[in-house]
Amino acid sequence: MPTVPHMEKHFTATATVRDVVIGMADGLTVPFALAAGLSAAVSSSRVIVTAGLAEIAAGAIAMGLGGYLAARTDAEHYAAEERREQTEIETLRAREVREVEEILGGFGLTGVPLQTVVDAITADPRRWTDFMMRFELGLERPDPQRAPVSAATIAGAYLLGGLIPLAPYIAGASIARALPISIACTGAALLVFGAVKGHFTGLNRIRSALQTLLVGGLAAGAAYLLAGLFA
Repeated sequence: MPTVPHMEKHFTATATVRDVVIGMADGLTVPFALAAGLSAAVSSSRVIVTAGLAEIAAGAIAMGLGGYLAARTDAEHYAAEERREQTEIETLRAREVREVEEILGGFGLTGVPLQTVVDAITADPRRWTDFMMRFELGLERPDPQRAPVSAATIAGAYLLGGLIPLAPYIAGASIARALPISIACTGAALLVFGAVKGHFTGLNRIRSALQTLLVGGLAAGAAYLLAGLFA
């Protein structure tokens, strides 16, 4: 029988998915909670729209900046550790060779095969440094363009998510009509977003959807009840 070729498919855009999850999750829940809370305390949809848009703008900027700084911090940390490894390879060669042997020994290499691989790795300082960064420190070289991309992704996802619960108020519906529409739209968006997140992260899509809906619902419900107490 002919052999069917084995095709492996791995999702590799983990950082991008993480940024979308961070931005979209907060973008859906925070403005939704704000709109729901204000719906119990004010009588004008315009107030909710103004406050909601202000929150979305501030939240997108703040979270985008946070993503930028986090990515820059990762890059700076990697660069600092890389310099340290390069210095240790130059000044503490024997110790670093032993560390390579210990790492490879953990993979079951011994004797001549072990020495052959060790010699190959330590023959090139660049390759040696990369090996130590990955297998000793568990660090992957960050994308130099990661910081601005991360900031834009998080901010864009937050902005998109935040407009969904506000859409009924922006359309001019009264609070009495806008609130249930906002709840329905946001609930559906949370379910879809949770399912998509589960798909890309390898989790059960139904469970991920329900968990995402539960978190958003609890946040909005708490805000609505607290606003009602002080209205």
